[in-house]
Parts: sequence; structure tokens; C-alpha cells
Amino acid sequence: MHLRVVPDSARAGGRVLKMALANKKFLPAAEERRRFQRVKVHLLGRYMLPDRREFPCQVINMSPGGLALLAPGIGNVGDRVVAYLDHIGRVEGKITRIIDNGFAMTIGATPRKRDKLAAQLTWLANRDILNLPEDRRHDRIVPRNPIAVLTLEDGTKMTCRIIDLSLSGAAIAAENRPPLKSTVFLGRVQGRVVRNLEDGFALEFMHEQPIETLEESVTAR
Repeated sequence: MHLRVVPDSARAGGRVLKMALANKKFLPAAEERRRFQRVKVHLLGRYMLPDRREFPCQVINMSPGGLALLAPGIGNVGDRVVAYLDHIGRVEGKITRIIDNGFAMTIGATPRKRDKLAAQLTWLANRDILNLPEDRRHDRIVPRNPIAVLTLEDGTKMTCRIIDLSLSGAAIAAENRPPLKSTVFLGRVQGRVVRNLEDGFALEFMHEQPIETLEESVTAR
């Protein structure tokens, strides 16, 4: 809120200033939190609490300034959280309040990152409204054991973390990204790198995987 003092007289200016301060004092906290419009989304991911415990999660609404998620492990208000979200990548912030089966948190980001988040959320919202086709033919799951070995085209092996996966592909968090369109193996499953993410990349499996052996196949050493 911007304070403006009308310069009719010192007394009038004082009254205006006091009224503005009074209004600011009673401004609802929710209004401060909702400077950014929330978008209903269905995003899977993982998050880490200050004690370094990791859990799977599902984001239910999000804005460039904050998000709410369903989560099995709930910290305390003020705790720092680092999350890796499908389509979004890495975000971090602090828990602001506890909700049913989860919590809400802020997103600490530069203005440039907030602009990028706004564009990503707009795309996600439009995709859901227009039912746009994308490589999400199957529901995504978060594996119980997210650590896997990726074998590159030249035979090099690297450890990576599976953000989520489906019968037809996976989102991978890794420091090094293989070239787009290159062929790799995630565990025993052959796939192709189809898209870069902020903190990793997305794979499309060469062949649809059976649900019964999916996690075992991608985490095989």
C-alpha cells in the first residue's frame, strides 16, 4: 500500500497519514499472501524438510509467490522447504501455514524466476482447459526409491534422481543433462531425452512399460 499525504495543511496531512497507517495495520494477512493469483494444478514432486527427510507430494494450487501441497511429512511454520516439481523444477521457500493433509509455503524467487513461473502456470492452466495433448498419456507416480543409474549413449553411467515417472516416461533431476534426442537407459529401460527441465530433463521410454515391474526396471543397477 502506498501512503499519500494531502498537503492542505499539517493537520489534514496528519489525519490522512494516521488513517492510512490504521488501514495498513488491519490489512488481512491473506490479502498480503495473495498478491499473486493462485492456479489449481495437479503436479507431482518431492520435497525435503530441514532435517533432510524427503517425501512425495502433490501440489493442489500454485502462484509465482507460493503454493499449497498435499504431503505425508509436515514440518513447522517457518521451516525451509526445497521441492522438485513436475514441469516446474526446483523451488524453495518457507512453510506459512498447515492445511488438511499438507501445508502452504512461499516461493523465494527473483523477479525473472517469478515471470518464468507465471508463464509455466499459464501454460499448465491453458493445457487443462483446452485439453492439449502432451506427453502425459499416463498418470505420474513418485517411486518409493527415487535414486537410479542412467547409462548414456557412450556407456557412461551417472547417478540421478527420478522426480516422477509413468508407463511412458520419466522426469529426471541431474546435474548434467544428456543431449536432446539422445538415447539412454534408465536402469534397464531404454528412453530418449525429449525436453530439458530447470534441474534436469524428461525422458520418453521407447516402449510402454508394464505397471507391475515399472519401478523395479527403472531403478535396476
